[in-house]
Amino acid sequence: MFIDIYKQGDSSKRNWYQWNMAIPEPSSSTFAGVSGARSGDLFQILLDGAPRTRAELAVMTGLARSTIAARVDALMDSGFVMAVGEAASSGGRPPSRFAFNPAARVVLAVDLGARHGVIAITDLAGSILASVRADISIDTGPEAVLDLVVEKAHELLDSLGRSELELAGIGIGLPGPVEHTSGRPANPPIMPGWHDFDVPAYVRRSFDVPVLVDNDVNIMALGEQRTHWPTHDNLLFIKAATGIGAGIISNGQLQRGALGTAGDLGHVRVARGSDVICRCGNVGCLEALAGAPAIAETLAARSISAPTSEDIIALAERGNPEAIAALRQAGRDLGEVLATCVSLLNPSVIVLGGSTAAAGDHLLAGVREVVYNRSLPLATAHLSIALARSADEAGIVGASIMVTQDVLSAEAVESVLAERASLALSTL
Repeated sequence: MFIDIYKQGDSSKRNWYQWNMAIPEPSSSTFAGVSGARSGDLFQILLDGAPRTRAELAVMTGLARSTIAARVDALMDSGFVMAVGEAASSGGRPPSRFAFNPAARVVLAVDLGARHGVIAITDLAGSILASVRADISIDTGPEAVLDLVVEKAHELLDSLGRSELELAGIGIGLPGPVEHTSGRPANPPIMPGWHDFDVPAYVRRSFDVPVLVDNDVNIMALGEQRTHWPTHDNLLFIKAATGIGAGIISNGQLQRGALGTAGDLGHVRVARGSDVICRCGNVGCLEALAGAPAIAETLAARSISAPTSEDIIALAERGNPEAIAALRQAGRDLGEVLATCVSLLNPSVIVLGGSTAAAGDHLLAGVREVVYNRSLPLATAHLSIALARSADEAGIVGASIMVTQDVLSAEAVESVLAERASLALSTL
């Protein structure tokens, strides 16, 4: 699935990598005139995946070759950069080329849902090296769930022969609102016992590395957009499962809102549900009408047992008319809310993911029916509404990207190099 970024002459691969890491195209003036540019700053150029010589880096930055040589040597000693062959020689010994080394460290990426979780180890480019899907119940509380995550993480690291010391950071997606700056869940409706729990601190008891936490839909949006819709800077990712939420990417940036609750569509009121009570205590919430448990209740009222998304989808695939009708209506209810989102945000693509979206055309048809009818023609003239393409991988890739954008920043890399230099001096 992922791409060898070192193959020369293939610009599409380098462009994909830049989209994945959300790194702007470096120009010849990126560091021009900044004589004190740090190794971490130089590293940002190499993150685009294109191998370069010391001379090429000197031209790009305006730094002296001796300065470039020292910066590159420091980055190579850290493992973040490696030699990747030689450039053509104009006479004498061919100069060496250098590029980012995604194998330098690994990332623990975790995508937790209401009833299952995916735990994976990736490299620094987001390539999945090993993963496991585990049955969980998010309502058993944070300690039980996170202990399982830590246990599976150790197993995955052991299976790869990688040490905990090689772990650069941990990214976790949770199925509820999260205050991203602190990593604490904020009154999550389907996560009893999780409110204000210090997830990063708890996980750091086992792994002393940066731990970043976000809403699962946000990381799925990030992963889906980077891997399958990289040219779309305005995208809505909808997760339809036990709950319903949206990940909003506007002008290429993930939008979390003031406190991290942006995209919580599950508790937007839908006209048809004026007498339907939601688990949040309000009436008419989208989740209470179109979430998987709501669809199961609709079918149960007709003496049809289908307690899970998988059961509902299996009925629809066998042509059960009640299941098909219930999914289509859930799509219409979702479409009613999304029509407002289209008018407000004007996305170029809406992507439907989550376990209920696996119903495919039945849910999709209902969404399209309402969105295209209720939204203004200008807003839908070039709007695509499609099913997610990444399955379980979107959340994992997004969690990995969330971490690497943090730990591979100029400041973070500079901090690593300074720590290594201090340690080296202390051993003299």
